[in-house]
Amino acid sequence: MVLLYDLEKKNNMKKILFLVSIILSFRTIGKGQEFPQAAINNGLLYAHLYLPDAEKGYYRGTRFDWSGVMPSLEYQGHSYCGQWFPKYEPTLNDAIMGPVESFTPLGYKEAVPGSSFVQIGVGSLARIDGSPYSPFKYYQVLNPGAWEVKKSPAAIEFRHRLTDTAYSYDYTKKVALIKGRPELVLTHHLKNTGTRMIETDVYDHNFFLPDSLTTGPGFVLKFPFPLTAEETRGLDDLAAIRGDSIVILRQLRGKESVYAVLHGYGDQAADYDIRVENHITGTGIRIRSDRPLSRLVYWGSVKALCPEPYIHVKVQPGNSFTWTLRYEFYSCAISNGR
Repeated sequence: MVLLYDLEKKNNMKKILFLVSIILSFRTIGKGQEFPQAAINNGLLYAHLYLPDAEKGYYRGTRFDWSGVMPSLEYQGHSYCGQWFPKYEPTLNDAIMGPVESFTPLGYKEAVPGSSFVQIGVGSLARIDGSPYSPFKYYQVLNPGAWEVKKSPAAIEFRHRLTDTAYSYDYTKKVALIKGRPELVLTHHLKNTGTRMIETDVYDHNFFLPDSLTTGPGFVLKFPFPLTAEETRGLDDLAAIRGDSIVILRQLRGKESVYAVLHGYGDQAADYDIRVENHITGTGIRIRSDRPLSRLVYWGSVKALCPEPYIHVKVQPGNSFTWTLRYEFYSCAISNGR
């Protein structure tokens, strides 16, 4: 009886702390602004998400899909998401958190300065000038489309519909915590409702911050194949490839970062199986998909170490394309990671 009482007391305390964290989160970074948001949990994972809104949303940049922004996720007393960037503005390209996604733009090359192109999950944007597209720029949102949000205790479904002169779509993303398991699942459905073929690549940046630690020895990325790399930054100084893994050699400081385009994967979905492990406090995330990789990058800064896996999307008018991402949270051995 004492044991049952202690377990119930512990679970109640977790729920109270989670609710308190949600209430406190309304005192946000943006000078007292309150952003539309919602909390979900399955009794194991506790998360909250910022909701898309063209006028009041936390993220109004034009690089990332506005749905699925996750400022907090907790499991077994460990935190996995949070603010990794030093400065916040709603239109900054990377002032965003959690397993967020970005599509390559549609119609940018054909657009003349002053005309529009499309960013899935954002809307119709204005091309500024004749320079190449840059994900680090902000482009004026001409038409944000229409968002619908459906909430349940353990899931949120986002639906974004855009009607544009060149490209139109009906895009749904569901963020769900699976009953009885420490698993987060992102399911996607993209229908081409326009007259032109949609062809793009979508990647998840995976902005995870295990226990808000500084990136350093003990952080490891693991893949199911031997790695080779090109276009590297920080390799052999800050990080090293060891077979199928990338390890961090020393603690990153200031604006230091690591980066590489990675190779070694094949054309089967089984190669989209990535682990992010923090052997300092013993947290792990396994990331899988039902689609094969089309490109693979990793990037890390002082506060984040991110695998960036890409999926190729090609949808004829009237057709649909689906993909699913699975995140399994687990405990791993505590060591120095070397």
